[in-house]
Amino acid sequence: MKYSKLLFASAVLMVTEAALAQSSVTLYGVIDFGINFVNNAQTAVPGGRTGRHQYTMSSSIMQGNRWGLRGTEDLGGGYKAIFVLESGFDVGTGAFQQGGDLFGRQAYVGLSSPYGTITLGRQYDSVVDFIGPITGAVGNGTYSLHGNDINNFGNTYRVNNAIKFTSITYGGFKFGGLYSFGGVAGSFGTNSVYSFGGSYGFGGLTAAAAYLKARDPNRSFWGNNVNSSSTASNLGSINGVQVNPVYGGFASASNYEVTGAAVQYAFSRATVGANYSHISFRDLNDPSSGTLALTNPRGYTGNASFNSYSAFVRYALTPFFWLNGSYDYLVGGAIDGKEGAKYHLFNATVDYLLSKRTDVYFMANYQIASGVDSTGQHAVASYLTITPSNTSRQVVLRVGMRHLF
Repeated sequence: MKYSKLLFASAVLMVTEAALAQSSVTLYGVIDFGINFVNNAQTAVPGGRTGRHQYTMSSSIMQGNRWGLRGTEDLGGGYKAIFVLESGFDVGTGAFQQGGDLFGRQAYVGLSSPYGTITLGRQYDSVVDFIGPITGAVGNGTYSLHGNDINNFGNTYRVNNAIKFTSITYGGFKFGGLYSFGGVAGSFGTNSVYSFGGSYGFGGLTAAAAYLKARDPNRSFWGNNVNSSSTASNLGSINGVQVNPVYGGFASASNYEVTGAAVQYAFSRATVGANYSHISFRDLNDPSSGTLALTNPRGYTGNASFNSYSAFVRYALTPFFWLNGSYDYLVGGAIDGKEGAKYHLFNATVDYLLSKRTDVYFMANYQIASGVDSTGQHAVASYLTITPSNTSRQVVLRVGMRHLF
């Protein structure tokens, strides 16, 4: 009888603990797809290249395509075990984005507590966490990102093998930091990445600042995906039809640094904001970047830096009809007697919500470049994911649709 009572009590205790330890797994995602018109895109021809009109279909422009699994398990006392697995994909081809990684957007496990959250895995840096949500890209998408997302405000690059802490909010203030282990025996700092930042919110005001530093960035930051190269430039070739003329010539940097700040104020119908960033490519011609003939074909030495200034506005004509506009000015890249370049970027977007989860939008984008770019050639207009122009100017028009699930 005593054994029966003991077994019964044990069973009740197990059921009670299972009921208290609540857990959940959520499937979520974004599908964004559209048609683009580009007035001038570089095209290879015998003996060089020319510029022609281009019509394309592409994903992840208003918002990055993804499907993900987010899980939590209540451990009691305000503590929870958490995980996120998030994959980016192209609607048009079905291919993985983020360099071919299955869970290229995020993949981490961690612990949430009354003081904050600690997570380990592939994650976003502090620039993305704190500054990204209050930039013009929120309403204008990828084509509004500063110089091929030179400062990573648009989350083009993630961080592998990282441990991150994010605090709870204390009186409107929140802070966090990340460190990525390079994994090189005998050298703690090689291939490492670290960042930290914070934000403050009060009423309609939000302000944020963050810092990011990547050592050996061609491998640790720009080249940390399954399809990346350990010898060539992971920013793309600077010859022929270009990929990233804005800063692709600086792949041999020993260190990549971003210091940024942003502010945003939300009124009843309008939101206005501005941000600034200073970007440095330090100690160029670093042998650890790969084969220098590929990562530094121009033979640059020393440091190259840029400054970016941006402002934006979003206005709701109705709760379902939004107007968005932004302007960005990027300047810099002078090195070894080479003058720098200047880029003026104008963006306008009309966004109409068909429902809480589906919207259609139209984007108009115009860019003007001048000076000499990182490739040592006359600066041309260049947008992230779009073939660069063959001239100093480029117009990109897009009509697209986005669905959240």
